[in-house]
Amino acid sequence: MNANFEELEKRVRALSLKEKAELARILIEDLDADVDPDAERLWLEEAQRRYDTYRAGQLAAEPGDEVMSRVRDRLK
Repeated sequence: MNANFEELEKRVRALSLKEKAELARILIEDLDADVDPDAERLWLEEAQRRYDTYRAGQLAAEPGDEVMSRVRDRLK
């Protein structure tokens, strides 16, 4: 790391929790600049489709901890 980065890191660590969160939001937005502008709409549509399927009795609910455990196992 260069000295400028180290100084910046030191200054960021001195920020309040609220300021750090705001900075993180700004940086994430900057990193996500190339994301498809329709991505959020598409995810909302998918979430609604899954919810409707669940409400219609065509999809069973699963405990979140079991789902996350399976995901962690797949990522290993």
